[in-house]
Amino acid sequence: MKRILAAVTLLLAIGGTASVAQTVNDSNTPLHLMQPEYRLGYGVSDSASVKQTMDRVLRYISSVTPARLVDRTSGRTVDIASATADTQLEQGDFRLTSYEWGVTYSAVMAAYAATGDAAYRDYAYERFRLLRDMAPRFREIYQTNRNIDVNIRRVIDPHALDDAGAVCSAMIKAERVDSTLHLRPLIDSYISYIMHREYRLADGIFARTRPHYNTVWLDDMFMGIPPVAQMGGLTGNTMYYNEAVNQVLGFADRMFVPEAGLFRHGWVEGMQFHPAFFWGRANGWALLTLCEVLDVLPADYEGRDDILMLLRMHAAGLAARQGRDGFWHQLLDRDETYEETSCTAIYTYCMAHAINQGWIDAGAFGPVVQLAWHAVESAVNDRGQVEGVCVGTGMGFDPAFYSYRPTHVMAAHGYGPVIWAGAEMIRLLAQQHPKSNDSAVQFYPEEINTDQPIFNVDGTTHF
Repeated sequence: MKRILAAVTLLLAIGGTASVAQTVNDSNTPLHLMQPEYRLGYGVSDSASVKQTMDRVLRYISSVTPARLVDRTSGRTVDIASATADTQLEQGDFRLTSYEWGVTYSAVMAAYAATGDAAYRDYAYERFRLLRDMAPRFREIYQTNRNIDVNIRRVIDPHALDDAGAVCSAMIKAERVDSTLHLRPLIDSYISYIMHREYRLADGIFARTRPHYNTVWLDDMFMGIPPVAQMGGLTGNTMYYNEAVNQVLGFADRMFVPEAGLFRHGWVEGMQFHPAFFWGRANGWALLTLCEVLDVLPADYEGRDDILMLLRMHAAGLAARQGRDGFWHQLLDRDETYEETSCTAIYTYCMAHAINQGWIDAGAFGPVVQLAWHAVESAVNDRGQVEGVCVGTGMGFDPAFYSYRPTHVMAAHGYGPVIWAGAEMIRLLAQQHPKSNDSAVQFYPEEINTDQPIFNVDGTTHF
């Protein structure tokens, strides 16, 4: 071991200069211990650095998403009692009632649970209280004037799963933790839309009439199913569990491609052949849905084992597609497409969560998650903005449509997933014992009592 350490020191000292390189050979230097030049970093993260990245994102979104009502023309603050049809939610960089921000609310609450930092919880609670308090007043206004702020209309009269699902799911989680929030009227309104008004196929699976009649969008797994499952957890009514299970299996029958271990983005009832475009973020919504449902579905519930197996197959399919720097690509099976941050962050959260819940193996998937987190943190700039996020995307049936979608720091889809991924990384680092062994990140169930560069699992280093 002394010879190895001395040789490593020699390697570090000599660098790569041509004159000294002549003195290095296989006999006098363990070349396998040379340090690679990783593009985005490698190795085991620490919880403090993870939280620093999360905090940077939280500070940014807190500064650009005010929780106030203002007059549409003058911009002056308006109290709820004085609100009119000309009152709107103050416009910041992002919309407080969008599905992307529903993801963000779930993420910051998970961050509070993982870190104990109340700033995360308070970010969601402040905005939930505003939406709760303003809803009765705007329902009154809406009865006589339909021309109200669309971001308020989404709360009191949702028109799509995008309006209802993600925000509803986050509110149910908050209500289950703190019933003094009194969010149930909003929750019930959202659930009523999802259960009774959303368009469906003949067998009840959520669908849309665009871009073709009876099109199933993978996105709608997440937009519709988690709040239904969460409602089962909130009420104990098995009707909601049954609906969630049937929806998951119905989506999987149409969308999951077993030989790839991935989900196609779209399925059209009238097509004889169903193209499979494996869009990154949509696969993230699918994997996130499986996690959300498994979190609340009772352990012995019928269909749960099928959902768990689906999650394991999907995680394996995704792990096989990870790029060398930790990112996944916009189209998962086409490496010529760009590396995309939002899907990478969602997979980081979901796989870390699945490890923490005991659903998948830490030894196999822990290194995938750790590498992915290095990619995610590299996409957060100094201001706390998330770069490399694909903008909102419809459905296409050709590779160019997905491959050339723009990316932008104002694409809201990246902010919640980054915070959520960081929160679960902190939990993962607390539960597992990752360590570099022979330069590779390995995950161990218990602490390894050595700091040597190569070691046996018992901590010995006799080579």
